This record gives sequence, C-alpha cells and structure tokens, in this order.
Amino acid sequence: MGFSSIRTCGACGTQNRVTAKHLSDTGRCGFCKASLPPQAEPINADDYSFDEIVRNARVPVLVDFWAAWCGPCQAAAAEVQAVAKAMAGRALVLKVDTQAYPALANRFRVQGIPNFAVLVNGEVVFQQPGLVGRDQMQNWLETAGRSAAGVR
Repeated sequence: MGFSSIRTCGACGTQNRVTAKHLSDTGRCGFCKASLPPQAEPINADDYSFDEIVRNARVPVLVDFWAAWCGPCQAAAAEVQAVAKAMAGRALVLKVDTQAYPALANRFRVQGIPNFAVLVNGEVVFQQPGLVGRDQMQNWLETAGRSAAGVR
C-alpha cells in the first residue's frame, strides 16, 4: 500500500486516510461526510514518502531540507509551518531531515542547510540555501503554481 496521511475530521473525530494524490484536495469524511480541509501542515518525509508525494502532487511542493542541530533550520521551522497553512490546497510542504535521509539531500545536492527546493511535476524549478522568510517561500510557490497552470 502506498503513502497515506491521516486527517482527523473536525466534525466527528474520525481518522481518515488520505493518499498522496489527494493531499492538496478538500475531501469528505468517510463517516459523517463533513468537509476535510487540504493538508495544512508540513509532512516529515522519508525516502519512500518523498518520492510518492512528489510524483503524485498536483500542486507545487516546497521541500525544507533541515537538521535538528541546525540553529537556522530551527528558526525556519515556524516560517515553514506558516507557509504550509497559508498555501493549503495550493501547495504542499515537505520537511526532509538531512541527518536521517542523507541520500535525499545528496540527490538534491544540498551542501548547506536550511535548503529549500520547489518542485513542480517532480522537477526542481527553484532551489536556494539559507534562511528565508515565509513571504519569500510563498512567493516561490505562487510563481511555480502560475507557471504550472500555464503548462497544463
């Protein structure tokens, strides 16, 4: 079985399984049929979930490459969280712990953290190391979303 996220229904508390393809969608609770909002939190990705989410994403994906020992990464965490919430339904946000998943970091040639990448249709459209604010991250995603809309 592929990657899925658990989204708890705000109306009845039922836990609903959401596949990678539908993370950015507004769904319905399988029990009470109430609306389930799109993913609005960063997803901690591993090697497997990363590839499945990126492959199935219908919206731009912001990837935050970070490590627990990195002070600037810790400072970026609240900004990344805010972007995930602000862009829910229009983008997905993944966090990749470079200590736990160095192969992913190597694949994206991450040499310094924090490092941010934006992917559209599985391809990197922007990448930048260093601490940036939520406005910049959101701008990247909005620009990538507009570009992707023109391509599709």
